[in-house]
Amino acid sequence: MEIRLAKKEDIPGLLKLLRQVGQVHHEIRPDIFRDGAQKYDDADLQALLEDPTRPVFVAVEEGGVLGYCFCIHKSCKGHSVMLDRRELYIDDLCVDENCRGKGIAAALFDHVRGYASDQGFDVITLNVWCGNDRAMAFYEKTGMTARNITMELPL
Repeated sequence: MEIRLAKKEDIPGLLKLLRQVGQVHHEIRPDIFRDGAQKYDDADLQALLEDPTRPVFVAVEEGGVLGYCFCIHKSCKGHSVMLDRRELYIDDLCVDENCRGKGIAAALFDHVRGYASDQGFDVITLNVWCGNDRAMAFYEKTGMTARNITMELPL
């Protein structure tokens, strides 16, 4: 297995995984997420792959995309309350449902951690939906801890 920056030829594999993660979110929160929806389409992905501040890493084997990690460079500078810092935000991390439990997510996360360290980021952040217990357990295992919690009151 190789982990590298995504290329245009990876787009079909990325789209397949985006549908899978969209379904996971729909199953957890059908009151928020549409059934059968995906976060990005082909055109969105082509634009993302050209944006150096939005790296997309893929785990590939024999030309197939086994998993991905979408990242976003963020920074806080000159804020009146917050300290200056560079943040690598994990926008989405997914492993093909047929390949889960084989260490692919851990390999992707370790690769992203190395990238963030090499690029001088201060922190890696992400959001996890309550109810996505498998993802929460995985991120806790990597050493991540909760920073803030978004609460809601449905009306």
